[in-house]
Amino acid sequence: MDTSRILSELRAERDRIDQAIAALEALDNLGRRGRRRNGSGPAQPAPAQKKQTRSRGRMSPAARKRMSAMMKQRWAERRKAKAA
Repeated sequence: MDTSRILSELRAERDRIDQAIAALEALDNLGRRGRRRNGSGPAQPAPAQKKQTRSRGRMSPAARKRMSAMMKQRWAERRKAKAA
């Protein structure tokens, strides 16, 4: 077997493992909400990572009003069906 190929594959695997460890450490830092495990002082800053943002759909006031009217109608129908 080609030792240089084996070494490059091992290095690639090490890089993937390092990335997984960094991601888990970042999650652990988020869970602590800015406190160290012993509760003294601020936590260490998380390693800088690219933060993926998701765009959220926002409802317009008119859409919110339509949704409100539809839900009120559904609730009225359920109350009517329950009473009958």
